[in-house]
Amino acid sequence: MPHANAVLTERGRLLLARCVVEDGWPLRRAAERFQVSAPTAKRWADRYRAAGPAGMADRPSRPHHSPRATPRPVVRKICHLRVTRGLGPVQIGGRLGMPASTVHRVIRREGLPRLADADRATREPIRRYERDRPGELVHVDIKKLGKIPAGGGWRAHGRQVGRRNRWLHTRRRSASGHPVTGYGYLHTALDDHSRLAYTEILTNETGPTAARFWHRAAVWFAAQGITVERVLTDNGACYRSKDWRTAMSNTDVIHKRTRAYRPQTNGKVERFNRTLLTDWAYAKAYRSESARRAALPRWLHTYNHHRPHSSLGGRPPASRVTNLSGQNS
Repeated sequence: MPHANAVLTERGRLLLARCVVEDGWPLRRAAERFQVSAPTAKRWADRYRAAGPAGMADRPSRPHHSPRATPRPVVRKICHLRVTRGLGPVQIGGRLGMPASTVHRVIRREGLPRLADADRATREPIRRYERDRPGELVHVDIKKLGKIPAGGGWRAHGRQVGRRNRWLHTRRRSASGHPVTGYGYLHTALDDHSRLAYTEILTNETGPTAARFWHRAAVWFAAQGITVERVLTDNGACYRSKDWRTAMSNTDVIHKRTRAYRPQTNGKVERFNRTLLTDWAYAKAYRSESARRAALPRWLHTYNHHRPHSSLGGRPPASRVTNLSGQNS
């Protein structure tokens, strides 16, 4: 592709070359006619004689030989350390006595994936997928979240006051006598195609609790116009219980579990959990657990209907669900 200030395009080069080769124009006259130098006119005429019209195309400026290029044995060592050890350019450069910038160029030239785009265990590129329609697959997961003691925790008041509030306002004690504030359990169902999310804070992660959550989640998705076909969970005990199997059967949903020790298979809801903690749970210094819980419904509405999602081209999840009520509110 010629640059913006180029005098000749491929068609102009062809006209110039034909004037010289076929019509017998002198090089200087052809150069003046097309406003280029005589050596330039000669170059295009010679290429036309050698390759015809195909010779008018741009050629890469890369040299035919690079004597100072990184030797192939060293390139193989770099690739081996990258693939088998998952090391970055700085670590590889330190081991091989090379600049990190050189290692980085080799990694890019060899087409190796970024560490963020590769599986940590196998170093293989992560295979990303997305279902074609809402409800085809829903990811379900549970996230434990420590409760805020009455009076506010350390994020609101600092370590000293937060510790004092725990001792003064927490009745439960461990075997060693220390206060136990306990946990809230965030049960989440996330649609794979639209990223539409439904979350509840419940008291535990047992099978009956998870089953009741799924019944409510299925009703919520149906209200959004989404018919759930399959559910993907990890191998937690609640998802292997009889209550969960009954809930799947009652809602006519196929249940799939991830392979053991492969949480990235359920990565969409795992990533949502991180967003949930960053943008809601730890977004401000809440003065009490009830204040934080009261902020969850509004945050979920913002996430589903207004927050731009990077995986959806900057649009909110509601934009992928047809005729979803409230998506413009």
